[in-house]
Amino acid sequence: MGYFDGKVAVVTGAGAGIGRALAIELSRRGARVAVSDRDGVAVLDTARRCESVDGHVRAETVDVTDSGRVLRYADAVKDEFGRVDMVFTVAGIIHRGSLLDSEMSDIARIMAVNWGGTVHTTKAFLPHVIASPSGHIVTFSSAFGLMATPRYSAYNSSKFAVRGFSESLRQEMIRAGHGVSVTCVYPGGVRTSIVRNGLFAATENREAATRNFESRVARTEPERAAAIILRGVERRRARVLVGTDARVVSTVVHALGGSYQNVMPVTDWLLGLPQRMKRRRAE
Repeated sequence: MGYFDGKVAVVTGAGAGIGRALAIELSRRGARVAVSDRDGVAVLDTARRCESVDGHVRAETVDVTDSGRVLRYADAVKDEFGRVDMVFTVAGIIHRGSLLDSEMSDIARIMAVNWGGTVHTTKAFLPHVIASPSGHIVTFSSAFGLMATPRYSAYNSSKFAVRGFSESLRQEMIRAGHGVSVTCVYPGGVRTSIVRNGLFAATENREAATRNFESRVARTEPERAAAIILRGVERRRARVLVGTDARVVSTVVHALGGSYQNVMPVTDWLLGLPQRMKRRRAE
């Protein structure tokens, strides 16, 4: 019997990317899975894929920014499965744009989904997870939750917030004597549609940013990411770094401390130089 066999696992943001890969892999390993996403069609497709590997699946359309809806969903999952052992709060979106160029509505949306959705989901399911003999909360920050970069201030803020929330929650569980583990995941570039479907300031080039991410940054397949995450969960790690890029970022921040902030603006300018030169030649 494997570690996940028979366990009840909840996965938000399961309509695509890492969330979908996790749901399918959990099903393959014998877990009973509750999957949710804001995109009802996509999450039903994920459920069908889970069922194809003989998984017991519940699929539901849930917007994690709606705390009342998430609370009702948590109770419904508990009623159907009888318990909840682990929760993966994968749902998230990205935003690119300087603070001056960004709309407040976009900034608020990023915080509502990435940080608020994590908090809503964790708080709703936590009483059920505490009741489990092997309870586990798995949150999702980012390599951008370890190192800030220009033009991602909203996204950085949300992912730094998830990191702080996760570390505090882990300490609360230890102090209260609950047997609940808390793991925070820090993915680097994973081959998902997160940038293509992201929010952009009006001054940003969506197509260029998407093309750069998908061709140069996203090196890890979602299935590989899921395997790395589940290995870390099984070992009850506090932190899981996904991808060589995430490990490099962690090492750089550890080595340079706060002084990395003096390096990043120059690096960002140099990376954008070829594109600026191309635009000038076209003019």
